[in-house]
Amino acid sequence: MARSLVKAIDLPAARDDGVSVAGWFAFFALFLAATAGPLAVLLAGRSWAWTWQAAEIARRVAGMATAVKLLAFLVYISLCCTFLPLPTGPIVAAVATEGAAVADGAWATAAVVGAVGALGSTIANLNDYHLFTWMLRSRRIARVRATALYALSARWFARSPFWILVIFNVVPIPVDVIRMLATTCRYGRLPFAGANFAGRFVRYAAIAYVTYSLGDRGGVAVAVLLAVAAVLGIGRLAARQLRRLRPGSNANPAGAGVSDQ
Repeated sequence: MARSLVKAIDLPAARDDGVSVAGWFAFFALFLAATAGPLAVLLAGRSWAWTWQAAEIARRVAGMATAVKLLAFLVYISLCCTFLPLPTGPIVAAVATEGAAVADGAWATAAVVGAVGALGSTIANLNDYHLFTWMLRSRRIARVRATALYALSARWFARSPFWILVIFNVVPIPVDVIRMLATTCRYGRLPFAGANFAGRFVRYAAIAYVTYSLGDRGGVAVAVLLAVAAVLGIGRLAARQLRRLRPGSNANPAGAGVSDQ
């Protein structure tokens, strides 16, 4: 059963992925040099105590120049990946407060924070993509593709890979498994990056808008917003899969929509 499902998905061999892992991380090193280096110079001489208290983060962020705030935000979010699971919520909220003043008004703040955060998160998720690709070049790890669970998961993912990635990047549920699945299925890097950017933009922009609009009450509102998004996102995915499981469903065959382009 498992072999027939894997064969139906028609994935390339483990070492024929066509992905330059070294090339990507050379780019990421240049990105860090071009952003973290100037940021370190701009922040030199400041006294920073390690804290995750939202009020303290907001106070310190408010004292920076706008360019410094956004640059620090971009660098930080670009490091938040599966292999370095740093928290993002408090940072997004801190940058989006009215006191941080990265833009004028709730909508402008949502757009700026959403775009910068989504860019950083997309870079971080591409780090995951390339690290997972490198890991899959090990024959021992690549054996996961021969299991029935993987084959069924891959068929589910292949039905609507782009929108599955978008939804899992919006809702506050662990997205690591979906990124692993996308990489294992050899989903193309360009649509992978596009789906991650779109999903994270919606998520961060929503957090920023609520935080800016409600001020001190923003933290509670954001928690409620993310909880509702999680319920709606999971419900939408479940409903879609139930419709496709009904007799006579016209769902696309396994493998549709999964591409290296």
